[in-house]
Amino acid sequence: MELAPAPPQSAYPVLVGGVPAPGDGWVHWPRSSAMLREPYEVLALKARLDHGRADPADHADPRLVGRVARSTPEQAATALARARAAQPLWARVPLERRLEFVAAFHRLLRERAEEVVGALVAEGYPVRVARWSLAAALDLTHPDTLAHTRAAMRWEGEQDGRLVRLVRKPDGVVGLSPARNAPMLTATAAVPVLAGGNAVVVNAPPTAPLSTAFVFHELIAPLLAAHGAPPGALSVLCAPDRPTLRTWLASPDCDDVFFFGGPKQGAELARACLERGKKPVLELAGNDALVVWRDADLPRAADAAAERYHGSGQLCFAPKFALVHPAVADRFTALLHERVAALRVGPPEDPDVVLTPVVKRAQCADVLADAVAKGAELLCGGESVDVDGAPTDRGPFVRPVLLRAHGLAAAATMRAVAEETFFPLMCLVVPTGPEPDGALLDALISFVNANPYGLRNSLWARDPHVVDRFTDEVVNGGVLKVNDSHIGTLPVLPVIGGTGLSGGAHGEANIPILRTTRLQGISIGPRSPEPSDA
Repeated sequence: MELAPAPPQSAYPVLVGGVPAPGDGWVHWPRSSAMLREPYEVLALKARLDHGRADPADHADPRLVGRVARSTPEQAATALARARAAQPLWARVPLERRLEFVAAFHRLLRERAEEVVGALVAEGYPVRVARWSLAAALDLTHPDTLAHTRAAMRWEGEQDGRLVRLVRKPDGVVGLSPARNAPMLTATAAVPVLAGGNAVVVNAPPTAPLSTAFVFHELIAPLLAAHGAPPGALSVLCAPDRPTLRTWLASPDCDDVFFFGGPKQGAELARACLERGKKPVLELAGNDALVVWRDADLPRAADAAAERYHGSGQLCFAPKFALVHPAVADRFTALLHERVAALRVGPPEDPDVVLTPVVKRAQCADVLADAVAKGAELLCGGESVDVDGAPTDRGPFVRPVLLRAHGLAAAATMRAVAEETFFPLMCLVVPTGPEPDGALLDALISFVNANPYGLRNSLWARDPHVVDRFTDEVVNGGVLKVNDSHIGTLPVLPVIGGTGLSGGAHGEANIPILRTTRLQGISIGPRSPEPSDA
C-alpha cells in the first residue's frame, strides 16, 4: 500500500495582520488514521493537550501531526482594523502584480503538492479525495483562469472620442469562513479575493484547522508579502464560527462575509449582512441531480454517479440523486450497483479508499427508512462498520447506500431526493409510464429546475438535441456538466457557486475575484487644447 507523505509536526500561531502572535492555547491535531484505530486513547490525548493537562511525553507522541493556536476575540477585532488600514495600500499595487501573486501561488502549490496532500490525509481525507481537492485548488488559480480574470477585471475602448473603461474595484475587507468539511479548498478562495485588491481575514475552523493553517502560513502569507502586500492584508484566525461572524457583522471594518455553511444559518447571515450594509457571499448546500438519457455512455455515467461516495458523500457538489431513462434503467442500475458494492472502508492513507467516517449517521438511517417506507427499493448498504469493515453499532463508517425509486412524483416526497443528504446515500429515480421521449425530457428538465437547491447538475446523453435542451433550459445551478465527471474541476470553470438554497437570492456561479469586487464605469473626455499665450 502506497502511503501519503506524513507532514512533520508543526505549530502554527495566530496570524494577525501578517504578524505571528500567540493565541489562547492550542488545537492539537492527531493523525486521522490513529484516531480510527485507537479512538478513545487518541481523543483522550487530544483533550489533555487542548486543555493544558498534558505531560511532556504527550507532546512528543508520534500520533500527533501538528497544532494550531486558538485566536481570541481581541485578535479578531485587531485583524479587521489592520485589514482596513492595509487594504487601500494593497489595492494600489497594480493588478498585474496582484495576479502574479496568484500565479506564484499556483506554481508553489504544484511544487509542494505532496506536502499539501500529506496535510490533508493527516486531517482525514482519503488520498484520492485529497488529490481531487488539490486539483480543484490548482484549477482555481490556473494560468487560463488568470487570463479570464484579467479580461473580466478591466476593459478599455473608445466611444464618441472618449476613453471608456469598465473596471472592477475591490469591496474592501472580506471575512472568509471556510467549509468545515473541506476547509483547505474553500479557504484558498482567499487567493483570488486578495488578487482583487481586498484584504482578507480567514477563520480556520477549529474542527479541522491543520491543512488550512499549513497552506496559509507556509505558502500564501510569504508569497503575498513578496508581491508587495502590506502585513495587514491577511490574517488567519482559528476560533468558533458564530462569535467570529458576530465580530465581522458588528465591525465597520468588514465589508463582505464569504461564508460556507448550511442554508438556515446562511439565510440568517444574509439578512444580518444586508441590515448592516455588508455583502454576503454564500456557499451553503447542494442537492445535485445527475440525468442519464437513453443513449448515454452508461459505464462512464456510472463512474460519475459513483463520485457520490467520495468522502462518504460529504462533499456539497457530489451528485445526490440520479434521474434515469427507463430504457436503460436496469443496465445502469446494475453498473452502479457493481461499483458501489466494491467500495470499502479503510484508513485515509489507503489509495483505494474514498470513504470517510460519517458525521450524520443517525440522519442517514432516518432518510433510508423514509425512502423505503415510501416505496424505494434498497439495493445495498446502510450498516455501520469500523475501519476494517466489521459491522458494529458504534462504527464511524456507513456502508454505501444505493436506492431505486419508481416515478418522479413518489421520489419528490422522499427525503433522499428532496433534501441535501450529507452521507453515502444515492437514490436512482426511474420515471414510470409509457411517455414519449419529448414529454419525458420535459418532465426531467422540470424536475431538475424545481429543485430548491442549485449547485451543480449533470447530464449523460449523446443526442445533440437533448444536450442543447438541457444546457439551454436548465436554469438551476451554478455549473452544468455534460458527459463529464460531476465533481471534476477545470480551469476557468467556476468551482463553487449556485442558486436557491445553495447560494441564496443573489447566488450564481462563484468566481471569487468577481464576487468580492464591483463594476465601475469610467469615461475620460478628450483633452482641451493648451491655452495660447496672451
